[in-house]
Amino acid sequence: MKVVALAGGVGGAKLADGLVRILSPDELAIVVNTGDDFTHFGLHISPDLDTVCYTLAHLANTKTGWGMKNETWKALKGATQLGGPGWFSLGDRDLGTHLERTRRLAEGETLTSITQSFCQKWGIKHTIYPMCDQPVATMINTREYGWLAFQDYFVNRKCMPTVLGFEFKGIQRSKVDEDLSQKIREADHIIICPSNPWVSIDPILKVNGFGKLLEGKRVIAVSPIIGNHTIKGPAAKMFSEMGLQPSSLSVAEHYKGLIQSIVIDESDQDLIPAISRCGIISYVTDIFMKSPKDRIRLANFVLKSAAICRE
Repeated sequence: MKVVALAGGVGGAKLADGLVRILSPDELAIVVNTGDDFTHFGLHISPDLDTVCYTLAHLANTKTGWGMKNETWKALKGATQLGGPGWFSLGDRDLGTHLERTRRLAEGETLTSITQSFCQKWGIKHTIYPMCDQPVATMINTREYGWLAFQDYFVNRKCMPTVLGFEFKGIQRSKVDEDLSQKIREADHIIICPSNPWVSIDPILKVNGFGKLLEGKRVIAVSPIIGNHTIKGPAAKMFSEMGLQPSSLSVAEHYKGLIQSIVIDESDQDLIPAISRCGIISYVTDIFMKSPKDRIRLANFVLKSAAICRE
């Protein structure tokens, strides 16, 4: 079995971790959203990419879901005391990642090459791809402030503004890495992790050529919504503000025409008939990942469901 997983954020990182514990490096590749990348203190920050990589390397702060464990904050404290912006938390260990990434990007190396080099240093054997090497910026159209860069909306303003729409600035110049293209062509299954459909998965899907590569592929998604809520992040809030009921049904409708099946939580099984009317098969289990064992359990369930759907 060959699988390509699409991921972003904490939920995506958790399922990716479960998949890594089951599938060999020859069987699994992971594509990560970079639409939330931005420049801060002159450094290239890749929040989703780092969250996934730190999680797979067992370096992540398990309490917050982002950043590194055993972190200190002396550099940020010093910078803010001198008047620097303190709204985005950069730990001392985390800064090392951003410093080296920025240095190598300035020398002309691609984000894909740098990411794979970092993964090798961190002991990650599976291949992790940024969605593209070209800069793409997720922009949020808000009622209160107009267009905001994603991290301004997400971190600085704590997701409080009302969302009206999204734009992926620079997406027209993006393209899929050649090696990643081959991985997708060879894949038996594409798994969409329980990540925010609007700002974690859509940027990946809109990279030039990505949608074409998925044509004819068996695609299964895992809902990031349980009941009317998300475990973490603003996906449910975004659905509501876009005039949609936040639910696994809305997630299925969002991916209609792309996915053949979706994994939903057992508390949402009453939505199966409505999801079925979208031409999508539902598979039901406990999708809440509280521990590494839960990640493995859910990953196994998704892989078995994907195999059944293919039959």
